[in-house]
Amino acid sequence: MMRKPERPFEAPWQAQLFGMTVALNEAGAFHWSDWATRFGAELASVTETGNEAYYRAWLRALEAFMVDIGAATVADMADMTTAWHAAARATPHGQPIVLSPARGSV
Repeated sequence: MMRKPERPFEAPWQAQLFGMTVALNEAGAFHWSDWATRFGAELASVTETGNEAYYRAWLRALEAFMVDIGAATVADMADMTTAWHAAARATPHGQPIVLSPARGSV
């Protein structure tokens, strides 16, 4: 049986999302089997194809998982998303994106 190739990262945020998920697992935030079940369910609902759709599903699954385990609230994630987009718009191309001191930096 031929194995499907692994999905490459097409954008930095995809690699960062993957790394964050692995780090949370290694820190004991969740078991990988629980993550795989959650992500699999999210993937089953995806109708688009391609890496963008795959990693957006990954992001939705991780956000929902973080809410379920009490690591973040929906409001926390919405606030961070708003702050991130504002910081990204204000950052010159090629420079690191810096969030406000209350949010830390990336």
